[in-house]
Amino acid sequence: MTERELASVTTDVAHAVRRAVGSVLPEAGTVDPLVRPSTRADLQANVALPLAKRLKRPPAELAAQIAQQLAQDAPVIEKTEVSGPGFINITLPPGELWRRAATRRGDARLGVGESRRGERTVIDYSAPNIAKEMHVGHLRTTVIGDCLARLLSHLGAEVIRQNHLGDWGTQFGMLIQYLQEHPEQLWRASDLAGSGDAENSVLALDELYRSARALFDADPGFADRARSRVVLLQSGDEETLAVWREIVAESEDAFQAIYHRMSILLTPADSAGESFYNGYLADVVQELAAKGIAVESRGALCVFDPDVLGPDGEPVPLIVRKSDGGYGYDTTDLATIRYRMQDLKADRVLYVVDARQSMHFQMVFDCARRAGWITDRADVRHLPFGTVLGPDGRPFRTRAGGTVRLSDLLDDAVAQARVIVAEKKPDLSPAELDELAEIVGIASVKYAELSTSRVKDYVFDVPRMVSFTGDTGAYLQYAHARVHSILRRAAAGGHAASSELSGNLEPQERALILKLDAFGDVLGDVAETLEPHRLCGYLYELSKTFTDFYELCPVLKAPTDQQRSNRLALCELTALTLRQGLDLLGIAAPEQL
Repeated sequence: MTERELASVTTDVAHAVRRAVGSVLPEAGTVDPLVRPSTRADLQANVALPLAKRLKRPPAELAAQIAQQLAQDAPVIEKTEVSGPGFINITLPPGELWRRAATRRGDARLGVGESRRGERTVIDYSAPNIAKEMHVGHLRTTVIGDCLARLLSHLGAEVIRQNHLGDWGTQFGMLIQYLQEHPEQLWRASDLAGSGDAENSVLALDELYRSARALFDADPGFADRARSRVVLLQSGDEETLAVWREIVAESEDAFQAIYHRMSILLTPADSAGESFYNGYLADVVQELAAKGIAVESRGALCVFDPDVLGPDGEPVPLIVRKSDGGYGYDTTDLATIRYRMQDLKADRVLYVVDARQSMHFQMVFDCARRAGWITDRADVRHLPFGTVLGPDGRPFRTRAGGTVRLSDLLDDAVAQARVIVAEKKPDLSPAELDELAEIVGIASVKYAELSTSRVKDYVFDVPRMVSFTGDTGAYLQYAHARVHSILRRAAAGGHAASSELSGNLEPQERALILKLDAFGDVLGDVAETLEPHRLCGYLYELSKTFTDFYELCPVLKAPTDQQRSNRLALCELTALTLRQGLDLLGIAAPEQL
């Protein structure tokens, strides 16, 4: 299959419109064809309206000239008609639409090319803290980042996943020193770890850290010993490092349990925590100072961005070396971007991080550009996201006001899904019910996250999320399963789809083929905008378009054998497209539900 054959019919029509404008209006120069779906025809080109303003001629007159040229020179177009103030309605020949549907159905990639091949993309996402539990604040970064990793990989990019774990710093000096002075607490955590319950082990570590923090704040002697332990950790003391490694391993096991449950692609091999960059920090500071980018301020070494001002109107410092000679996360983030650009040789770096860090990343990126680490050809972006809200419209919290554990959030969705699935399928065994409830519950959480524009807040409403009606993950899973139900009944009756599709088209068949044909365009759009909700919207529209088709175009009881085989082919292509789309969202697509 050639790249030309992979293009959507909308893309081909857009090319045809550009050629037509160039033929009849050479003075127009480069134009946007403005080809869109239409309720009056298959497609509509609105190019004449902006051209009329530029050329100071009536839009209907220009549209008529372009339409006539299209009808003469574009075989992909069957008929054109000018309507309204200058819209060009475009009807496509049935044979061309059937050919495209057959081509996509016969291709393992559904006709989607690898437009991002040759591009190396680093995606920074999830980033939980060692010795702390994953909570609701990790949901958006984890799910959005993973979806982008899947989609860009599918389009041919070499994706390097990076889990920037919080695994270094003063808090580990506190925790390790506390464990050294309270060995009975270490045994408690170890017993939990030995039980194979990684989640409870991290919960124990989280509680121990809070105890260590309280002692640090109350006992100056312990605070001094904890600071000394940080020095030992950073200088490579083997006894201290051994305890640190055990804490990191237990935490990573707990994270992997969550990732596995949610079908997140991250593995321990993708972890590159703050500790990884410890050996680079001094070189980063030295380079910035040598280039005159970092300057001394109040005993610290800082970088100032004149465009980033504090409430007092003064530039906000990016502190690359503290007044006591230590380094903070500003320095680590600078070492990280330098490593990704110079060592990983990334073409694109995407930080899927809370919107509250926008100013920080603006300063880090500006510094990296001034240092020459980020070149003009590189695409380095912070992808901010909004907040997960509770039903009361406030940031999602427990009833006691605490942070919601991510595992508890997932459990709630699965429990609700179990009730709904049990009502729909009362004959399931307990094991089958548990399996489907887990599939639907996790899908509901992920889809609710991805179907909302990344930058917007959204309400975490479990009953709405797990509903089998409306724009939900459960609805899309059910739509996919329903198509497979049709295909199973067809196979039982000895009916099969044909690879040779032909004949006239009903309006609903046309609409479904055009929607299926747009799949590659949607993936390309998401890869460019980095907005997964556009894929969610497409899959929901595809499901509704299929419902309209199925209700008005009988499949198994089609009037003729050719129509039945045509429609079964559309059912197969719909199922394949839904499955592929859901997989790119990281959502399972069961064939029975």
